[in-house]
Amino acid sequence: MSDKMTAELILIRHAPALSEGRIAGRRDVAADCSDTKAFAALHQAIGPVDHILVSPARRCQQTLAHLWPEANAEMDARLCEQDFGDWEGQHYDKLPDLGALDLPELAQYRPPNGESFLDLAARCTPMILEAAGRNGRTALIVHAGVIRATLGLALDALPMGLAFQVAPMSMTTILALPKAAWSIAGVNLVPR
Repeated sequence: MSDKMTAELILIRHAPALSEGRIAGRRDVAADCSDTKAFAALHQAIGPVDHILVSPARRCQQTLAHLWPEANAEMDARLCEQDFGDWEGQHYDKLPDLGALDLPELAQYRPPNGESFLDLAARCTPMILEAAGRNGRTALIVHAGVIRATLGLALDALPMGLAFQVAPMSMTTILALPKAAWSIAGVNLVPR
């Protein structure tokens, strides 16, 4: 981040994934974009933006198309969701119970043939810092994992990002202040 500017990051989680009760992660599933009132409320709450960044995942692309149909957004693969490896496509009730792990252990835990939350954070942090170095307001249409990693980055405690709930079609707003400081203005806000 630059020492001379303040940037606002508006992190938007994609519309609900049509994942049939299975973990989506890197699977390229569609989004349920049928709630036009929710899209209108979210668009109004976000207001004007100067830049738009988006994950290449179909659910994020569809969310973008419903929020800003004519937008010229930048797509970046570093904004993809965590790779859950062998867990991809599994029903949630078939996954192991990780409830005994504390946040630092959970952040380090890597599903078989996948990546840990800390791996995700290492991948997306350079893109988040690039966005934070821009003037103005930047909307990022991304996944829960990327939003949690950004919150952990802002708190200077990456595992703490896992403590946040991030609902579909919610917005989280973080200010990138001069001298590499962060201010979390709102988390998991779902406009109505």
